[in-house]
Amino acid sequence: MIVLGIESTAHTFGIGIVQDKEPYILADARRNYFKEIKEGGIHPREAARYFIEVSDKVLSEALSQAKISIDDVDAIAVALGPGLGPCLRVGATIARALAYYYDKPLVPVNHAVAHIEIGLLLTGAKDPVVVYVAGGNTMIIAYNEGRYRVFGETLDLPLGNLQDTFVREIGLAPPYIIEGVHVIDKCAEGGKFIKGFPYIVKGQDVSFSGLLTAALRYYKSGKARIEDICYTLREVAYSMVVEVAERAIAHTGKKEILLVGGVAASKTLQEKFKTMAKYHNAKVMIVPPKYAEDNGTMIAWTGLLAYKHGITIPIEKAIVRQRWRLDEVDIIWRH
Repeated sequence: MIVLGIESTAHTFGIGIVQDKEPYILADARRNYFKEIKEGGIHPREAARYFIEVSDKVLSEALSQAKISIDDVDAIAVALGPGLGPCLRVGATIARALAYYYDKPLVPVNHAVAHIEIGLLLTGAKDPVVVYVAGGNTMIIAYNEGRYRVFGETLDLPLGNLQDTFVREIGLAPPYIIEGVHVIDKCAEGGKFIKGFPYIVKGQDVSFSGLLTAALRYYKSGKARIEDICYTLREVAYSMVVEVAERAIAHTGKKEILLVGGVAASKTLQEKFKTMAKYHNAKVMIVPPKYAEDNGTMIAWTGLLAYKHGITIPIEKAIVRQRWRLDEVDIIWRH
């Protein structure tokens, strides 16, 4: 069985092709709008326009990598949410068109669930506490009784958004990633901790907006080195996430921690989790950096799992859901 997956939830337009036997991944083609940004952040309509311009090239590249034609594909999977409306609609429109023209089943995929499933595939994790940290999401998750359950999450800004917004506001970005490392990590080198930054964990949830405000206030006051502000912002934010994840480990008794999402590529964050895991005899498993970012392969893989269990959607009902939560999705392939 071969499934083609389309990702277009935010800054990346990606198409992946997978099969249900080794090698599972046949193709991974993508274009990142972030690399086109000269100033500011993502503008959804501009990103959507960019996706339209590159979509045919990405599709051709994916089919060429897989050495197949569209006729060899058994189903089309598409991320219908969560994400930015204009961006989501590009992927949904292309998926509907391909499904209709080539008479292929259409499979709806939740973007957040896809990050978890590609992580499980590539790390071999079986039943982890999942730490999903990205530009648009920050969640601590565990599987229970047919669904991924959210143990804790951000109440305002996602972790990746916190970092991107801060470095953009102080003029360090774009670009946000340099040589595979986020600008805030490069800025934090040689930094020292500043006391007084808010550390906000409310029950099982975290809040980053106050931390961002404090960091910007310190920067504008000129009372601290930029290296120290970057270091403190990063250390406080990461520690908050680790604390909630540690509570999840203690509560569930699970022995695996799976890091997924774009921020999972941070070596500093990884080391913090490895230190914490030692106290619980748990193993930290990290999705490879290439697949920590948004990509079509994770959509294709999750689509394959869903399609093999009978999940499809009529073309006319394949509408985007910007706030589609992962804990609303029945994970029937893990029952």
